[in-house]
Amino acid sequence: MFNWLNGDCKSLKVDIELSQYHDNMIIMDWQQHKKILLKNPSFLEALQDNALEYQIARHLLKARVELNLSQQDLAEKLQTRQSVISRVESGKSLPSLSFLRRLASALDLTLEVSFRQNK
Repeated sequence: MFNWLNGDCKSLKVDIELSQYHDNMIIMDWQQHKKILLKNPSFLEALQDNALEYQIARHLLKARVELNLSQQDLAEKLQTRQSVISRVESGKSLPSLSFLRRLASALDLTLEVSFRQNK
């Protein structure tokens, strides 16, 4: 798994134009940073390994914000802790199918699970 803290990208060499420095730190926008990350095989592997968690997190966050619910509000609807919602939204947790059913019900959504042919 890709881990910045373990220094997996120390050997990553990328030529990009950098125009801003602050306190000896390079400042770049998300698009520049994304280009660097996508050139790293370890990052691409981690991205693929965590795609499901990311999709769930993205959909949950979008639905919660559209309903103008805080994490605490949603947690109360689900009779769980706010930290559970936070972990799911951050992609740090892959929730069970029963939790996803409860979540869909609390958000007045329909849960769909599908299998697709690999590309």
